[in-house]
Amino acid sequence: MTWLALPFAAVTVAAAFAGGATALRLSRDLTTAIALTGGVVLAVALFHVLPEAIETVDDPQRVGLLVGCGFVAFFLAERLLVLHHRDDADEARAHAHVGALGAGALAIHTFIDGLGIGLAFSLDTTTGVLVFAAVLAHDFADGLNAVAFVLHQGGTRQRAIRWLSLVAVAPLAGAAVGASIEVSERALGELLALYVGFFLFMGGTDLLPHAHEHPSWRRVAFTLLGFVVILATSTVASH
Repeated sequence: MTWLALPFAAVTVAAAFAGGATALRLSRDLTTAIALTGGVVLAVALFHVLPEAIETVDDPQRVGLLVGCGFVAFFLAERLLVLHHRDDADEARAHAHVGALGAGALAIHTFIDGLGIGLAFSLDTTTGVLVFAAVLAHDFADGLNAVAFVLHQGGTRQRAIRWLSLVAVAPLAGAAVGASIEVSERALGELLALYVGFFLFMGGTDLLPHAHEHPSWRRVAFTLLGFVVILATSTVASH
């Protein structure tokens, strides 16, 4: 059933474009949407992908090590690719390459997202669908961030849209690669463990902190909603 990864990945393309369109319109409910996506991403990692990886690999200590490696690897990748440039606005605009590097890094992220969908469907349909749910939430945020990042660095709307297109299409290419790779079940479990680290990093350092910069019970409720929906889905699927 690995071919199912492609139509699901196509939906994430639409989600990324939707995120970019939201950023272009500067919606007031942007942070509320990100709060929901953060809850979904973290819940998928903790309540389904991690248990699935432990069961498949049958070595909890190795899975824990791989989760940590995934977390650290994506942390270092973000630092090296200047995904989160922390200069003030005037300083940041002086670095013409920063916007392109940031958007390019997001394209790499979304390609990896799509790869995860393809690999997850290679394991089983339930895991594929739940990984898709996490990627859907994450790619919406990545589309949003791609546009916001380019505009923040002084780029034009046209340039932001070009980068958004690359970020949006990348997961479809990743899913095609992931669905065509033949690996053992244990290797798939180990790759899923790496993805747990990736999802924990993205949810814990990118999505939730941004959503909760300003206290709001509404955002807290949406984060918890994301957790509860995925927990319920995972519990039903496991039985």
